[in-house]
Parts: sequence; C-alpha cells; structure tokens
Amino acid sequence: MVASTHWLASSTGMSVLERGGNAFDAAVAAGFVLQIVEPHLNGPGGDSSVVVWSAADNAPHVVCGQGPSPAGASIEHFRSLGLDLVPGSGLLAATVPGAFGAWLTMLERWGTWELADVLAPAIDYAERGYPVLPSMARTIEAVRELFVGHWTTSAATWLAHGRTPRPGARWRSPVIAQTYRRLLGEASAGTREQRIAAARRAWYDGFVADDIGAFSSTSWRDTSGRDHAGVLTAADLSGWVPPVEAPASVDFGARYQILKTGPWGQGPVLLQQLRLLEARGVHDLPVRSAEWIHAVVEAAKLAFADREAYYGDPPEGDVPLDALLSMDYAADRAERIGATASLQFVPGTVDGRAPLLPSEAGAEPADTLTASTAGEPTVGRYGENRGDTCHVDVVDRWGNFVSATPSGGWLQSSPVIPSLGFGLGTRAQMFYLQPGLPNSLRPGRRPRTTLSPSLALRDGQPWLAFGTPGGDQQDQWQLTFVLDVVAAERAGALNLQDAIDAPALHTRHFPSSFYPRTAHPGEIVVESRLDEAVLADLESRGHRITRSGPWSLGRLSAVSRGEDGVLRAAANARGAQGYAVGR
Repeated sequence: MVASTHWLASSTGMSVLERGGNAFDAAVAAGFVLQIVEPHLNGPGGDSSVVVWSAADNAPHVVCGQGPSPAGASIEHFRSLGLDLVPGSGLLAATVPGAFGAWLTMLERWGTWELADVLAPAIDYAERGYPVLPSMARTIEAVRELFVGHWTTSAATWLAHGRTPRPGARWRSPVIAQTYRRLLGEASAGTREQRIAAARRAWYDGFVADDIGAFSSTSWRDTSGRDHAGVLTAADLSGWVPPVEAPASVDFGARYQILKTGPWGQGPVLLQQLRLLEARGVHDLPVRSAEWIHAVVEAAKLAFADREAYYGDPPEGDVPLDALLSMDYAADRAERIGATASLQFVPGTVDGRAPLLPSEAGAEPADTLTASTAGEPTVGRYGENRGDTCHVDVVDRWGNFVSATPSGGWLQSSPVIPSLGFGLGTRAQMFYLQPGLPNSLRPGRRPRTTLSPSLALRDGQPWLAFGTPGGDQQDQWQLTFVLDVVAAERAGALNLQDAIDAPALHTRHFPSSFYPRTAHPGEIVVESRLDEAVLADLESRGHRITRSGPWSLGRLSAVSRGEDGVLRAAANARGAQGYAVGR
C-alpha cells in the first residue's frame, strides 16, 4: 500500500512494489517524484524526516534528513545585519539540504533497488512533463512580482515568457533532470551500495555542493525587504550524512505505542498530548463533543508551551525528554486543564529546571493570517504567501513501514540556482536569535523542525504509518486522527478513511515556528462541518472560534497492517490531490 499527497507519487511507489521493490525502494522513488510534481511544497534543496520499521531488523528507526545550520550562522552575524528574526525566505535561512541524504541513506541501508531505477520516474516527469497543480499556479502567481523584480533565476525557471503557468498545463523541469543524470553518471562504478555512496559524495562533496556554495555567496532579496548573501558554503555540506536514531515513544491505552522523532523536531509534542489526554480520561469522552475538543485544545496549549521551552538541538543535547513524556509529569500538567479556555502560555517545570522561553513567546501578533492559509509560511510580497509540505506512507508485503514528511526547498522559498535547477531551503527561520534557548541559532545545529512523520505499534508489532503536511498543525491533526482511529478500533469499526475525513481542527494559541512567528491566543480554527451547537458550547467556554471551509484543514494519509495481515490505506480528499493505492 502507498498513500501520499500526490497521485503521481503514490502511483510511482506502487509501481515499485508491483515490480518487486520493498517499502524503502517505493518511498524513495515516490519522494523524488514529489520534488518534481509538488515543487511549491518541497524540492531537492529541502529536508525530510522519516520514521521506519525494518522487518529485517525487527526494529524502528528515525532517519533525520534535517540538515544543520552553517558554520557561519551565528546570532552575532544576523544581529550585525540589523535582523532580530531569521528571514523566512532567501539565502540567509538555508541549512544543509538534507532530503537527498535521507532518501539515499534509506535506499542504501534497507532498500534493494539501484539509485538509477528509483530516480527514473522523477527524471522522466522532469524531462517529459507533469500537470501543473492549481495550488502550484497560485503560488507562482503570488510571487511573480518578486521573481520578475528580484529573483531573476526563478523567473527564468518558473515563468513562461513572463507568465504564470495555467493549472493543468504540462510543465517540465529539465535542469533538475540534468542534475540527477549527472549524479548518476558520477556514480556508475562498484556495487549497488558503492554507487549510492558515490552519488551522495557528488552531492555533498562534489559539484552540487560547489554550486550551492558559490550561489550562496551572492545577494538576493528576502523577507526583510533587503538583499542578503547566505552563509552556507560547500564546506558545510562536506561529508554530511543523515543520523539514524532511535525514535521517541509513549504507550497509549493498553495496546498501542506511538513512535516519533526526537526533540530536534516537534514530534514528541504529539506524545505529550496523548499523555495529557490519557490523564484526563479522553477514552471516556464522546469524539468531537465540546468536552472532547476542549480537552484536545487545552492539552495542545500545554504541550506546545513545553515545545517552546525545552525542544531543540542544543550542543549538549540536554533536553529532558524522559521527564517530559512521563505519566507523572502528564498527570501533574493535566490538572491545569480547567472548565474554560486558557489564554495563558505556561510551560511546565521539568526536573526542577526553569523553562527557557523566547522573549516573544505568546505575544499577540501585529497582523493575522486567514484560516485557509494554515501551513508553513514561506514568502509572498515579503512575507504574506504561505507554503506547505508533502507526505508519503508505505507498507509492503514483508511488513516494512515508511512514514516520510519531505518539505522545504520550495520554489517560493529561495531563488533558483541556475546550474542545478532548484533553490535552497529556509529551515533556519525556525531558530531564535536570542541566546541561551534550546532552539537558539548556533553553527552546526539542527533547527527545531515541524516535520513530523508517525509510526504506531499495536501489541508490539508495526501497525500504522501516518502523517500530514501543515507546519505547527501536523501534530494536532495527527492527534485527532490517532484518537479517532483508536476509538473506532476499540468499538470494532476501524476505518482509516473515516478518520481522515472527520472534521479537522487546531489551535494557533502558541507562537508559529515560522517567520514572522505570530501567535493567536485562545483561537481554534475549525472546519465548518463541525456541529454549530458544539461550537457555541466551545465559545461559551472562552474559546475564540475561527470557521474555515468545510474541507480545508490537513492533508493526512495513512497505511496499516491488520492482525489478519490485510493491508489498508487512505488519503485525503481535501484538495482532490492525495491518493491511496494498493493490492
């Protein structure tokens, strides 16, 4: 089974499975296709976080495709430029592009196919063309003025004779295809594993790194409204290999275990929410009732406050994760969930240490963004446009699982490097330019990414892979999905599609991870399909309700393997783009 945010990626992954490839081969092939057909949502210069279950190892792993900050990325450098936030676009926000390394690490370690074979579909779509998504066309139109006036290399790449491509038109990305063909040409000798390693060297120590470093030294417009050169160099890329780590996890109910990334990502915030809700007796609350939604939202406020105070990739790795995920801590924190909506931003005290918060945490924003733009902010006319992310889930006949969330390197995030055909990511915007925080900008550290794939075990066996695009909302939409799935299974009526289709909601109570880092205390954004009586009840409790469209929030997908060995998959109807396929 394959489920993803784009039908061509899902079809590509399934074609690999049909021809004998395993879940890792299929996920890598689908991931490279996503870079081509959803260029406004991810790109070759972006990042990827992955949680897998290897049947051969009989164990889960996390592949961290989040590259670190450059050696020249210091708070002092940014302050010397007159900046108090890392810009949300342009070259200053670039980190080491980690997606390529993550895909190749998966393929090398657990896959069976040649790199040339898993890259072939992406190269084919890049050379022969693919249909322009309506959202892709809207994104290009939103930044057309920026392209024409400042990002001339992007104008040459994404505008046809100065015009935005129309939805449904065939679009080609020939320079990216040339880049991948050159990589394959430099990785044609030796064993399968040696060829994969040679391609990784060509990226991180060869011509790709050289071209990235040279381009990054030039100045381009960013969300500050000024031109800046980047600090990423070829030396920053040299030798980088994605870490493969053990996942963070918690038990939920009597049978389930949820696996996430470590606190260099926001993944553990889902685990904290599950702990808090179990302490509040969520299993006894009617799903989508006012009381259930109130508990879900208040738990999110507490967990995300802890994310701001404790999560990151500090030099000493000192994040008190075991304490944050303990039942004792959750029970104590859950006592803060009262009968009315909290408008406070209150992290907990963990192991006797005081929480470290950025000075702007919880501040009311100077401007607001509409509910329909939920996702990851990138760049519009210096900040108004917003982008998003991709996701793919795979399970194969042998019981291997992959849940991957690639993102960054959006066409609207950074100007195109003309020799390579793609731009860099802007993940460094998630750092704070305030010293002493777990997520303060430091050279060589990972920004606290929002990319948050998920894997669930049932009775100790791999059961469910799932995830969604959506920035800070990822671990809120996944939370309600998990609660729906577990409640349905406990009632003997598991249906992945029903859980994905259920009315979605999230809060924007806490500071955004993205430029300009705004917060909206007390706000819940809901799909308008939710019962008005329930919404009125929530408003009477002090929640500030923002009604979004009926099918507007989240792009969840999921695959599962039942106790009977039957495989299942589901994808999102929102946007008429996600696709699930299998046999």
